[in-house]
Amino acid sequence: MKAPKYKRILLKLSGEALMGDDPFGINRQTMERIVGEIAQVLEMGVEMGVVVGGGNIFRGVALGSAGMDRATADYMGMLATIMNALALADIMRQKGLNARVQSAMNIEQVVEPYIRPKAIRYLEEGKLVIFAAGTGNPFFTTDTAAALRGTEIGAEMVLKATKVDGVYTDDPNKNPAATRYDRLSFDEAIIKNLKIMDATAFALCRDQKLPITVFSIFKPGAMKRVVMGEDEGTLVHD
Repeated sequence: MKAPKYKRILLKLSGEALMGDDPFGINRQTMERIVGEIAQVLEMGVEMGVVVGGGNIFRGVALGSAGMDRATADYMGMLATIMNALALADIMRQKGLNARVQSAMNIEQVVEPYIRPKAIRYLEEGKLVIFAAGTGNPFFTTDTAAALRGTEIGAEMVLKATKVDGVYTDDPNKNPAATRYDRLSFDEAIIKNLKIMDATAFALCRDQKLPITVFSIFKPGAMKRVVMGEDEGTLVHD
């Protein structure tokens, strides 16, 4: 069997991905399907950290713009990511996977705090680590948390899971003539104003030379193909 191209990765999983076709919340069938995709990668011996969002439960930016204090809204959003992380870890446990949740907010009765050396040790032991509560600070997105945790754990790549199978020249749902980029440099993505991640996250990945692959989490086997180095999704690199 061909060896995977990447030994350690960071998966950015949005809260919206957990909704499936539901208007909000967690769709169990969708989450089980995502866990199945993750399991395929772990079975190859790849070490994986996951940063999960909370947009399926609470979106701080939206409520902040509606009049709620932005910092308060963002803290509420962090709590939503912890709920998602616990749900994800529970389904992984039921599927026989060994997962640990670490939170940037201290709620030690529920989850352990984020401690970098312990997270790295878990990864080396073959455990999957789910990083919850973003960076632990308001005004920073979970995209930024993914870039930060990916850098901290020494990931070789950030995998950004989306509903489309890469970055396109235009919205493929609206423009059937839109084409997918196979590869992009960080500079190209900036010049073309491609919204791959928020500006802070993207700048951190660029500065740390941490490549990003954008792929569809709903395309069976796509994550495994990315890790194997096959032509899947869009690779953004230095």
